[in-house]
Amino acid sequence: MSTAPSLQWVWTELSDPRAEPLLAGLNAEYERRYGPNNELDAYDASLFVAPDGAFVVVLADGRTVAGGGIRRLDAEDAELKRMWTAPSHRRRGLASAVLTELEQAARSRGYRRLVLETGQAQPEAIALYATRGYHRISPYGRYRDEPDVVCFAAEL
Repeated sequence: MSTAPSLQWVWTELSDPRAEPLLAGLNAEYERRYGPNNELDAYDASLFVAPDGAFVVVLADGRTVAGGGIRRLDAEDAELKRMWTAPSHRRRGLASAVLTELEQAARSRGYRRLVLETGQAQPEAIALYATRGYHRISPYGRYRDEPDVVCFAAEL
């Protein structure tokens, strides 16, 4: 009989080696869903550390299986970035749990709203955010003119 892996939540930096599997998995996911040359935007890792940002990884028996981060947009808004769950750990509530932790991190930093961008090719993400009470907003940022971008916000 196998035992369920124990989960460890680690608040860390985007530059932490434990974040690399998350970033690689997210890149692979984007390429699978959006085609070649759809890599993650490069961000300064310092944007995801306190006092303005946060980044969490979830480890199962030492292996990165989920995580995400927030970064400051302005005094009232934080942006959710890098949400990902390993295919082997999907449909277990991890994405929702990570989202809850990041919402709390945003609140504790004084943000009033959390915003995010996703795409039409990610119906699971769209469903998660809609279920959690996020409402659609006009596209913003780098992808504001992309027809498949979907943006959400939630008041904290």
